[in-house]
Formats: sequence, C-alpha cells, structure tokens
Amino acid sequence: MIVLDTHIWIWWVDEAPKLTPANLEIIQSHQGSSLGISMISCWEIAKLVEKGRLSFDCPVNEWLEIALAYPGIERIDLSLPIILQSTSLKGFHNDPADQIIVATAKVLNVPLLTQDAKILAYPDVETF
Repeated sequence: MIVLDTHIWIWWVDEAPKLTPANLEIIQSHQGSSLGISMISCWEIAKLVEKGRLSFDCPVNEWLEIALAYPGIERIDLSLPIILQSTSLKGFHNDPADQIIVATAKVLNVPLLTQDAKILAYPDVETF
C-alpha cells in the first residue's frame, strides 16, 4: 500500500495535467496492492468545495463516491494511533490535514505519494 496525498488523488481521478507521468506510473504500479486514502482527504476536498477553491462537474458527494470506488482505492479511517501520531510530528508544519495524512503513512509504515514541497522536505516520512 501507498497513501495518496489529497491533491494527488484529485489530479489522478480528474486526469489533471498537474499529475506527473512519474506519479501516474507509481499509482498504476500500486493499484494491485492498494492506494490508501485518508478520510481527512474527503473532508479536505469537501471544505475546498465549500470555500469555492475547488469545483467538479458534479456535486462533491457524487465525486467522492466515484473517487472512492476507483480501482485499488482503500479508505483509511481515522484511528487513535493516527490522531496521536499527528500531534507528535516534530518540526512539521501546522496544516491539520497534512498532519493526519503524514501520520497515516507513518502509522501504517507505508510511503506517501505527494508533490507537496513541505511534506517532501519532512525527513520523518517516506515519500515518493
């Protein structure tokens, strides 16, 4: 399993040109072993739509249902270990969604696929 950061998931589902060919290849190579999506990503997407910073061709609830049904997607619910790990990320920035996503990858001991420079610069999580 790998965990997909929220933007990677959106770009993949929407076939956005922002998704690099290398990241698309990583996604495709891990579809058989599962692509983890933190439930915080669903919340983050809904909040971005609510604030007008993101839009889809359908209502957000429909987009999420479709995106969660993509081949290889495994929904990862919040758990106490993930919540506690998210509060123990030494030197990490203050974005709560990023904290939960990084903590999810750490607790599950799997890599995180992201293009977020702040996450990529954080040494305590394995990233692609």
